[in-house]
Amino acid sequence: MAKTREIKKRIKAVGNISRITKTMQMIATSKFARAQAAATATKPYTEGLFALVTELAATAGDVQHPLIQGPEVRAEGAPEVTLVITSDRGLCGPYNGLVLRQFMGHLKGAPEFKPPKGRVEVIGKKGAGFLRYNGVPVAEQHANFGDKPTFDKVSDLAQRYIDAFVAGQIAGVRVVSMRFISAGRQSPEVVQLLPLKPVAKGATKSETVLYEFTPDAQGLLADLLPETVKATLFQIFNDAIVSEHVARMVAMKAATDAAKKTRKLLTRDFNRARQGQITTELSEIISGAAALG
Repeated sequence: MAKTREIKKRIKAVGNISRITKTMQMIATSKFARAQAAATATKPYTEGLFALVTELAATAGDVQHPLIQGPEVRAEGAPEVTLVITSDRGLCGPYNGLVLRQFMGHLKGAPEFKPPKGRVEVIGKKGAGFLRYNGVPVAEQHANFGDKPTFDKVSDLAQRYIDAFVAGQIAGVRVVSMRFISAGRQSPEVVQLLPLKPVAKGATKSETVLYEFTPDAQGLLADLLPETVKATLFQIFNDAIVSEHVARMVAMKAATDAAKKTRKLLTRDFNRARQGQITTELSEIISGAAALG
C-alpha cells in the first residue's frame, strides 16, 4: 500500500509540473509572436539606414567622423567596453549558456577586453550571477530594460556610449548577445558597435557613381551615424528578446513532453503495484478460508 501511495503522489506532482510547463509554453509562444513581429519590423529600417550610411561614406570621398575613425584625443588607458545581454529569468534552455560561453571566449581571445583593462557591463540577472560566480568584475548592471525594451531607453544607453567614445573616455564598444535568424536557429555573436566599421574599398558598386550632397556629406554623416548606432543597438536588443522567448518556448515544450512521458510510466508502475497488492490480498483471503475450512 505504501508503494502505491508514493507512486500516486508522484503522478500528481508530475501532473502539476506538466500543467505549469504547458502554461509557460503558451505564454512564451504568445510573447515570441509579438517579439518576432517587433524584431522583423525594425530590421528593414536598421539595414536600410546602415546601407545608406555605407553608400554615403563610400561615395563622399575623404570624409572624417569620430564615430568611424575615433576621437582625435583619447584618454590614456581608455577601456574597451563589452556589453553582455542575457535574461532575467531562467527556464529558457541553452540561451544564457551560449551567450556567456561566447563572452568568455571573447575575453580569452582578446585580453584587452578583460578587466581591469577592459570594462564589462551586463544586462540580465542570469549573466550577472554567472560573472559574479566566475570572478569577472562587472562595472555596471543595467536593470531597467526588462523583456520589452523601448527605443527611448536603448537610445539613451547608445547616446551615453557615443558621448563617452567621442570624448575619448572609452576605446570602443562591443555587444555579446543572441542573434535571431529564424524560429529554428539563433546564434550567439559579438557585434562591434563602436567604432563603426569602415567600408572596404571595392565593397560597393556605387563607388563609381558621383553624388551631389545637400547638405554636405559631413553634415549628413553627423546626423546619420549616431542614428545608425542607436538603431543597431535597438535591433540587437530585439533579436536578444525574441531569441529568449523562442528558447523558452522550445524548452517548456520539451519539459511538458517529458512530464507527460514520466506520468505515463508512473501510471503503468502504479497499475502493476496495485495489481500486485490485489493478488496478495486475494491469496491471503483464500489461505485464510482454507485454514478455517
